[in-house]
Amino acid sequence: MLYTSTRSHLAAGSAEVILQGIAADGGLFVPQEFPHFFPDNLAALHYQQLAEQIFALYLTDMPADAVSAAVAEAYALQHFPSGPAHVVSLGDDKTVLLELWHGPTAAFKDLALQALPRLLLLAKRQLGVAEKTVILVATSGDTGKAALEGFKDVPGVQIIVFYPAGGVSRIQELQMRTTGGSNTHVVGVRGNFDDCQNGVKMIFAQDHSTHFSSANSINWGRLLPQIVYYFYAYGQLEKQGRVKHGLPIDICVPTGNFGNILAAWYAAKMGLPVRSFLCASNENNVLTDAINGGCYDRNRPFFQTPSPSMDILISSNFERFLYDVSGQDNEYTAAAFQEMRRSGSFTIPASLRMVWQGRMLAGFATAEAAFAAIRHVFATYGYLLDPHTAYGYAVAEQFRHELGDATPLLLASTASPFKFPQAVLSALGVETAGVMETALPGLLSEKSGWRIPVSLDGLDELPLRHDLVVDAQQMAAVVQSVLS
Repeated sequence: MLYTSTRSHLAAGSAEVILQGIAADGGLFVPQEFPHFFPDNLAALHYQQLAEQIFALYLTDMPADAVSAAVAEAYALQHFPSGPAHVVSLGDDKTVLLELWHGPTAAFKDLALQALPRLLLLAKRQLGVAEKTVILVATSGDTGKAALEGFKDVPGVQIIVFYPAGGVSRIQELQMRTTGGSNTHVVGVRGNFDDCQNGVKMIFAQDHSTHFSSANSINWGRLLPQIVYYFYAYGQLEKQGRVKHGLPIDICVPTGNFGNILAAWYAAKMGLPVRSFLCASNENNVLTDAINGGCYDRNRPFFQTPSPSMDILISSNFERFLYDVSGQDNEYTAAAFQEMRRSGSFTIPASLRMVWQGRMLAGFATAEAAFAAIRHVFATYGYLLDPHTAYGYAVAEQFRHELGDATPLLLASTASPFKFPQAVLSALGVETAGVMETALPGLLSEKSGWRIPVSLDGLDELPLRHDLVVDAQQMAAVVQSVLS
């Protein structure tokens, strides 16, 4: 299995791709082919078996026994005591929740970021790389802590996480700033997520003397594990009698960086029966406009919303999507994103939009609609949605008539509601004025009867280990300081 850059004919094996994170030309690595995978016994496979089989299809230059061991370690009970993913039905509602937040940091990023550090160490051994690797991470909230937890105290690795200061929830901030480990560095950036992401990409492009890699979904080793849980979810729907083997489902994903829904798109390319994809955005609806109207334009107001992990205007993985629908046209993809860098926008030809028309759907919701979804689902089913999942639910409701009721709708539930207790409590009409933010998870637990995830309980009692805040222009200097 070889991988090609979205912007040129650069090619590499999986070990090199995972170790590099991003291609030397600034593009993203994608597989040259997508192997078929849709076994008859899908419903009988447990999560680790699925991960092992799917990883083996793509990591062909790594020893099979080492990949199997990495999978076993990544998805062990100590990281996922109740299992990596849960498929939960909302009564008679056609919507089925794919809960992806039962890992060590209560967010879907755990399912990839428990695997990626182990894959990176395998890649280093495979290529004989002994020098220190520096993991650079830009986070809009959840990736940062999941990456810190995954790479903490990994030998031969330093990890530096940049997050938008004031642009994440208090719980997310405490998760990152209380992280221990001798190799972890957390830095607040005065700006938004796009400033963090652009800064990281500039460091990759300008510093060729340091061995950098990425834990963001620009790294194929981060995106590959996300494919697994869509196959797992389908198998669970089969077991529950909600779909017959081979019949299609719809998938709705609340997303900002497009990686989580791209993993579903890739799963379908491999053979997973998917009728429609719903790309759900918040008020930062750049993806909605690009998919529906063909103009990707980041020159627009930036909104801080109750779903900070979706507060993104430059969606990195949309580049992989355009590369795919253009027939792997790296010249077109390179030109489009060069124009994006120059002017902040580009137009997608109607011929390309026809490729996904009727299959990749897009919509956005407002905070009011998301809060209404939280209230409705809790009042009707006794189920708590976090704000990100609530935006997804609200967008799915917009398409309910169009999609009908015959096909199950799988909604990716991307984070525990206890990561965003103030937003969820506000949606439920609970007064929080005068209550300390760190006491809000307890209040939400009391209101809902749900238990606080162990990893989120008592964060305020942990010492703050990271307190650096810088301007975006100082990010490179911070990296050099860490290295020296």
